[in-house]
Amino acid sequence: MTDKARCVPANRSECHPLFGPVAQMIQFFRNFFKSKIGLGITFAFLALIALAFASSDVANTGTFGGISGGDRVAVVGDQKLGTASLNRAANAQVDRLRQDDPTISMRAFIEQGGLEQALEDLIDRTAIQEFARRYGLRAGTNLVNSEIIAISAFRGPDGNFSQDVYETALRQQGLSDQMVREDIASGLLAQQLLVPASFGADVPKGLAQRYAALLKERRKGAIATIPSAAYAPKGDPDAEQITQFYTSNRARYIRPERRVLRYITFGEDALDGAIEPTEKEIVARYNRDKQKYAASEERSFTQIIVPTEQGARALRDRIAGGESFGTVARQAGFQPTEIGPLTQDSLRAQSSQAVAEEAFSAARGSIAPLARSALGWHVLQVDGITSIPERGIADVREEIAQALRQEKRRFAIAELSARVEEEIDEGIALTELAADLKADLKTSAPLTADGKIYNTRDGQAPDELAPALATAFQMEEGEPQLAEIQPGELFLIYEVSQITESAAAPLKEIREQVVLDWRRAEGLQKARAAADRILARLSDGNTLSEAVQAEKVALPRIDQIDFDRQQLTQMTRGDVPAPLALMFSMAQGTAKKLEGPQQIGWFVVNLDSVVVSPLAEDDPLIERTQQELSRAVESEYAQQFVAAMRKEVDVERNAAAIAAVRKQLTGEN
Repeated sequence: MTDKARCVPANRSECHPLFGPVAQMIQFFRNFFKSKIGLGITFAFLALIALAFASSDVANTGTFGGISGGDRVAVVGDQKLGTASLNRAANAQVDRLRQDDPTISMRAFIEQGGLEQALEDLIDRTAIQEFARRYGLRAGTNLVNSEIIAISAFRGPDGNFSQDVYETALRQQGLSDQMVREDIASGLLAQQLLVPASFGADVPKGLAQRYAALLKERRKGAIATIPSAAYAPKGDPDAEQITQFYTSNRARYIRPERRVLRYITFGEDALDGAIEPTEKEIVARYNRDKQKYAASEERSFTQIIVPTEQGARALRDRIAGGESFGTVARQAGFQPTEIGPLTQDSLRAQSSQAVAEEAFSAARGSIAPLARSALGWHVLQVDGITSIPERGIADVREEIAQALRQEKRRFAIAELSARVEEEIDEGIALTELAADLKADLKTSAPLTADGKIYNTRDGQAPDELAPALATAFQMEEGEPQLAEIQPGELFLIYEVSQITESAAAPLKEIREQVVLDWRRAEGLQKARAAADRILARLSDGNTLSEAVQAEKVALPRIDQIDFDRQQLTQMTRGDVPAPLALMFSMAQGTAKKLEGPQQIGWFVVNLDSVVVSPLAEDDPLIERTQQELSRAVESEYAQQFVAAMRKEVDVERNAAAIAAVRKQLTGEN
């Protein structure tokens, strides 16, 4: 699978074929690397083969009660996309996002445009399927089977495809066999269509040379910063202003879901019965394992294993004749190995009955008679013998007692946990369980899904709650659950006592923050007006310094710029600030304004001159640029082909059904 196939939308910048120094140059002068669906979206279809078990949705039917305008969010050609499909796709995308950010909520996902993107992905995939069907392309059952078998996630301990592992993986992801098969088939169809459409695109050397030469150009100019804070109002907004601002920016103030847990822990201290073994139990255990305490011996050996008996016998005879074991072995191409000390039973487990018997029949320093195991013929030299005397019950009493204590403890705790689990299933209250187990009932602070205490900087959930957090954020209130903290030793019983849904914070609780944001937003608008005035003065012939000074507001010092693209890339390590990126994409003698990130203000970028150094005909940069541009054109072809397929099969959206799905996912129904 190609590198393109591994690109996903969340990682588009790193997957971009022009990521690196040339990427910066290309992005400044040509915007064809950015499209409506993006490079990662297009080639994500090819990655579905490897990610089928975690895919979002493949079904095209489903019902969703209470939706005005039908249960179809879109019709793509002859295929209908049901509301259930969009619902599942949105939930699957949120699940994937939570792997990096456990606190993200469905509401925040939708506020950020996630639902629309999920719908676009569904439409793109369905358009490819419909287009392929119209022109006779197919992904048959045998081909899909071969892809499923090739997925490493579905292999068992023997390295081969396991039906049990496959079905378990599907259950864990909430998928059906049909959904996975349709998803893989969709990826195969996309591969059949998009790879030929994008393969082999070639950019002329002359064009690549022009782009490569741009890396050598030097630009001189200046950048003025007009911060929002310099123009922000000092007073507070009136009631209407702050309400209107808050309403328009509710998504900015969405709080994550919080849950309060009540819990108890129990272990050995909750056991009613004694775990101290009796004398009778100790004697019975000693008699059962008497062979274990009988007199024995351990031996150490030097060993080589030879494939044939003839070869092993020749080596043994040479060693028995007085030659060094190590010398003989190395001359024959073997590396001698020291093993032991081992009992006869241990050696038998490693080799065979015959090898163990011969090895333990030989005298110290001698070469044991040859014997064979599944690995070959063993040539063994007895290096040492240690005799272990018999141990009576008095010698091993404490050892046996400790083993019995551990066994009884494990059994008693397992029995107690099973009883507790049965009582939980029968509906017993957590307070009753706490009283029964004589355990302290604790209540956590409000927690977020990432294990942090809500509204604190560094507060973390108690360590004993760590095994429960993932499940706790999927539970209903007042339903106790049992979990292990330390397997077989320490247990946790917990329930959700309070759930605070993800929602925008009430204005009265965050008024101070909203006022600060309002001031910044107002300052941003006025800073934009100031940027327009500065640009107007530049057009009248003023210098940038004169145009800024005319504002009569204390503004930051103007930054003078004078370097080439290669210096820019080295200084910024590929992460070029937006004002510099703008300067290196402007025409000489022009000035432009640019909004800064996070409402910090505006920039006025003034470019005085552009000097391009000559580029040799055989400069290796030309060939590299040509290759990278060709890959970018390939991706562009694929994107345009998807757009053409959508246009040909025809796409219709049902706004009412889409709105109903949005309401259902945000809990507004």
